[in-house]
Amino acid sequence: MADLHRVRDALRASMTAWATLDLRGDQARVALAPDLDVLAPQLDQLDPAWSLTWACDSVTPPVVRARLTVHGAVREGLATAHSLQDAKRAALADLARTYGVRPTSDPVWVEYDPEDGANTTELETDTPAPTETPERPLPPEPPRDPQMEKARRHIEDLLEQLKVAGRGGEAARILMRGYGETLEESRAIYKELHAILKG
Repeated sequence: MADLHRVRDALRASMTAWATLDLRGDQARVALAPDLDVLAPQLDQLDPAWSLTWACDSVTPPVVRARLTVHGAVREGLATAHSLQDAKRAALADLARTYGVRPTSDPVWVEYDPEDGANTTELETDTPAPTETPERPLPPEPPRDPQMEKARRHIEDLLEQLKVAGRGGEAARILMRGYGETLEESRAIYKELHAILKG
């Protein structure tokens, strides 16, 4: 449990980026999100085998799912935003909420320039670590389905074979929608990937 608290601290410390959620003319609504460049080194110290995967549930509008695994604990976040890159940041912020990390402010409207993007230069990004408030317990980890975990491992093994065979791009297009929500969906994705390998 101490490791989960350390993940929470790492996520809290990395809340320095902004995700553009939507646009209205020359205005953009932005929300505070973790900066992966800040978060990654901290997670490396906690668990050198940590992983963060992305799945694109929709391109228009951009909807992205983030899945973080640290010391075997898996948490997911899902978000929509103005662009795929912004949706990734917003999904990471949604994932941070599962650890009890909340941004210090609600989404705000700022000036937007099509070439320069959202003007967030005057916004505060400090997310102070609570020193006086007692630690809140982490939300319970969702139950794991051993068959789904096994299916995911098989897909990941096959993905590595496809990368070695130079077919990783084709596999990535299939995996943009994720690994499947059910065992049947995972099996169908595995069959599609296997067909590419044999192809």
